[in-house]
Amino acid sequence: VQLQASGGGLVQAGGSLKLSCAASGGTFNNYVIGWFRQAPGKEREFVVADRWSGGSTVYADSVKGRFTISKDRIKRTVYLQMNSLKPEDTAVYYCATGRGILSTWRQLAAYDNWGQGTLVTVSS
Repeated sequence: VQLQASGGGLVQAGGSLKLSCAASGGTFNNYVIGWFRQAPGKEREFVVADRWSGGSTVYADSVKGRFTISKDRIKRTVYLQMNSLKPEDTAVYYCATGRGILSTWRQLAAYDNWGQGTLVTVSS
């Protein structure tokens, strides 16, 4: 399955953006979907992960209460709603899929299929 992330842009601090991750050439069935981000000069870091079938969601502490992952099964799309954005949220955001167990979801190595990334810039 190919992943296409979109929805990034420039927003002021305190604003909101909604990112999309669409699947083509397949479905998300039986996958874990993760969002990661990579700020300039920094390592890629975990944001949130959810099982497509539901039942478990894991958020990074830095985004808990501000970001929400959701799914549209008909559109085969996963969304990341980002509210109360901060300048430190500025990064390229990536979606990815994997099949690991919950304890691995925060790890890059748990994912073997990555989208191309979408840039989010939050101005102060």
